Parts: sequence; C-alpha cells; structure tokens
Amino acid sequence: MSPPLLSVILITKNEAANVAGCLASVAFADEWVVVDAGSTDATAQIARQHGATVITTDDWPGFGVQKNRALAAARGRWVLSIDADERVTPELGRRIRAVVDAETSGHVPHVESHADRGKLAGYELSRLSNFCGQWMRHGDWHPDRVLRLFLRERGRFSDDLVHERLMVSGPTGRLDGDLLHDSMPTLEGAIDKMNLYSSGRALDKVNAGGRGGFVAALTHALWAFVRCYGVRRGFLDGRLGFVLALYVAEGTWYRYLKMGLLTNPPKPPFD
Repeated sequence: MSPPLLSVILITKNEAANVAGCLASVAFADEWVVVDAGSTDATAQIARQHGATVITTDDWPGFGVQKNRALAAARGRWVLSIDADERVTPELGRRIRAVVDAETSGHVPHVESHADRGKLAGYELSRLSNFCGQWMRHGDWHPDRVLRLFLRERGRFSDDLVHERLMVSGPTGRLDGDLLHDSMPTLEGAIDKMNLYSSGRALDKVNAGGRGGFVAALTHALWAFVRCYGVRRGFLDGRLGFVLALYVAEGTWYRYLKMGLLTNPPKPPFD
C-alpha cells in the first residue's frame, strides 16, 4: 500500500467541542494524526471516530515539541498543520489538494508571489481570526500569514513553549482562501489565554537571552497598542478593534513584566 500524499497533524487537550469540526474541514486529506496531551473529555474518542490516529502523551513539553511529535508520526509526503480551533474553508481545501496532487497530475495550482511554483517546499495560508464573536479584518490579526502546508522532510517546528515557528528548508509560496480561526469566543477565555501564553512566551524569550522589566513592558505595550489600533487600522473593526488593541497591548505588558521577574526575581524581605 502506497503512503498517503497528505497528512494532517494537530495537537489537542480537552478539545471535544472543536475537534470534530476541525477534522471535518480537512476530510480531503489522506491521513490524520492527533497527539493528545491527556484529555479528560471525549477529544480522543471523537478524533478516532473521524478516522484519526490518536497518540496520547502524559507530559506537556510545550507546543513546539508536541507538534514535532505529531510530525514524526505522519507518513504523508505533504503535511498540513492545523489547530483544533481552526477550519479550512472549501476553497482553501481545494487549493491545498491541488498542491498535493500536482506531482501526479502535472497541474500546477494557482499561488501568489512566487516565480518558481513547481519547486516550493511549503505554503503560507491566510488566517482569518474571530475575537469575541467578530471576524477581525484589520489590526495585528489581519492579514495573518501562517506557514502550515509543507513537504514533510523539509520542515520541523521550533522547540518554543508557545508561539512555535514552523521552519521549512526551501522556498515557499502562498495559497488563496481562508483558514478560519475561532480562537477566542469570549473575553474571559481570551484573558485566560493571555495569562498562559504571556508566561510561556516570557520564558522562551528569557531562554533566548531576552530581558524585560517595567520600562521595557511600558514602551513595548504602548507601541503594541499604537501599531494594532492606528498603524494597522484596527479602528476599522469598530468597538472590538479597540478592545483587541488593548488586549494585544496588555499581553505585551505582562510578557515583558514576567521576563523582568524571571531575570531579576524579587528578593525576600528577610535573608
């Protein structure tokens, strides 16, 4: 039996509410690999019902390492990395499949901004994200180009705890169509995620030699708001455009404060 042409990989933990919709949107793939970090809900069962191979892990080494585990289990020549709260639109799905099938059909799919379309090692997708019930089409969240489709033997993920990067050896292009990202349906959930992600990102930056503190937190947060709301025209998204700019600035503020505490921990009142 020949190996699959396209493998979809995703990592999960307690994503029973999302995993079915995610996998249904990539039903055009040949293989689905789910690495689950010990979910206590029905995530693994639902994924298996949709035809996925489920691998369960007992530890949590961070997003990058966990995604590399999923990548190591994939067998396809091409790999599509997706998160449980993302959905591939039918238009984007057709374009992804065209890339995968091009080697056997001889058809070169339409891609943007690259002259050598027949020798690409990966493709960026255009992600459209939902914030508190509204699709955000301006500010820091749009356009959001994410490298997700790649030749399996040419890519790997960085070992970052959060905001891991997909590193592909070779030229990349870009596919038309939207990758829908319903990441933060409520403000409460967004704030919880901000706290978690700012802690992980602070540790990643400190481990890479970065330093934070009050002054760095203040200056970076102010710039984050100005960039998101003004420079990148977040104001065009209305009331939630302002809320998102504040959210981005606050996440930046806490990230640099936490970096400062990691590099200069407060001394106890009594030695």
